[in-house]
Amino acid sequence: MKPAIVLSTHTMGLGVIRSLGMMGVPIIAMYYDSRDMGFCSRYVRERIPVPHPEQQEDQFLDLLIALGHRLGDSILLPVSDAALSTLSRHKIILQEHYTVACTDWGITERFIDKKLTYDIAEKAGVSVPHTITPHSIEDIEAYAHLLQYPCLVKPSQSHRYVALFKKKMVQVDTLDQLLTAYRQAEAAGIEVMIQELIPGPDNHVVNYNAYFADDIALVEFTSEHTRNAPPIFGSPRVAQSKPIPEIITPGRETLRALGFYGYACTEFKRDARDGTYKLMEVNGRHNLSTLLAVSCGINFPWLHYRHLMYGEVPSATTYQAGIYWIDLERDIAHSFNHYTMEKYAFREYTFPYLSPHVFAIFDWRDPQPFLKRCKDLVQSVWQKFVHSQAGVPAMLYLRRPRHRKSPTPDSSSNRLGQSTVMSHSLIEYEQHSDQKR
Repeated sequence: MKPAIVLSTHTMGLGVIRSLGMMGVPIIAMYYDSRDMGFCSRYVRERIPVPHPEQQEDQFLDLLIALGHRLGDSILLPVSDAALSTLSRHKIILQEHYTVACTDWGITERFIDKKLTYDIAEKAGVSVPHTITPHSIEDIEAYAHLLQYPCLVKPSQSHRYVALFKKKMVQVDTLDQLLTAYRQAEAAGIEVMIQELIPGPDNHVVNYNAYFADDIALVEFTSEHTRNAPPIFGSPRVAQSKPIPEIITPGRETLRALGFYGYACTEFKRDARDGTYKLMEVNGRHNLSTLLAVSCGINFPWLHYRHLMYGEVPSATTYQAGIYWIDLERDIAHSFNHYTMEKYAFREYTFPYLSPHVFAIFDWRDPQPFLKRCKDLVQSVWQKFVHSQAGVPAMLYLRRPRHRKSPTPDSSSNRLGQSTVMSHSLIEYEQHSDQKR
């Protein structure tokens, strides 16, 4: 079989690598972040570090073109928004060397830029959150009387905002907070929108996954978020396969209106006020929970590969409901950090683990990515922890005390502070997953 080049190899990329690798496809992993773990998979035959697709665009493109003479009989699969944007903008040049698995830029721009997505979807009759795109402080002041708090300050292009601010959006409760968030984004050169907050818990967020061709949904799969990281505004850390017929029509209409083709994960949220599913975003590349659909019987990366490389048109198929996808490390970290906020019963936390499930990264048949992630995580947490000790030599914390003493109020408080530092360090490291979402 012809090789597949997976560009960006964090959680999403690892899902694609395993989905294709288990089918016998030779995998070439291209990565631009050493914290990625997918390039350690046993399915990877060649690892190639590359420049950042957006921050070092010229060098990135030069390398791809130079490698085209050797790897040109391959499919190029971008699995991050940064990689997708650059490949899509330069698709005409790159497809002289590769089969490029993404939409043309005229279509890609419509879902990368959310203000365009919302406008196009709304005109197609799809429910969207009420959204305003200000272009100045004066615009915000002019719109102030129309706003209801709390509301969201949300970037038009999420991946650039997350890379800088380590979060997908900001909830604001006052005009002053809104102005502060806007000024921060403006100073960074990032366009933001003001959007109504759609109320509802994490399990009100659902995904419509589909492979589209010629305005037809050839294969469809739906799932429901169970827990997000962080809660409410984050990406899934636990999700469940589940038939959700209410989002089939709006999902199809959204992708048709965009002129989309290929694979997309379209996210909706059910409004707790009226039960309406409202469009949140369209991800026009393979998503975080790729392995969920694969475990349920639909291997979207394989369908994508066979269609583009060999002309095999995918056909509709059934899938198994009630399977969970769990990002183990993120679930542990955020469950610990947000247990007072989420207020899940112990049974609710453990139920996905006791049910049929697939882990995002851990797999005894392919252990190296998990071990790589654990190693990077431990190093990140330890460095943060040592830094927090205000100059106390790190080696002191490796010594075991000879005598165990009863805890004093001060020592208990210190341990609580240390655990809090370690928890927050864990969360900061895991935010890398959202940057690659």
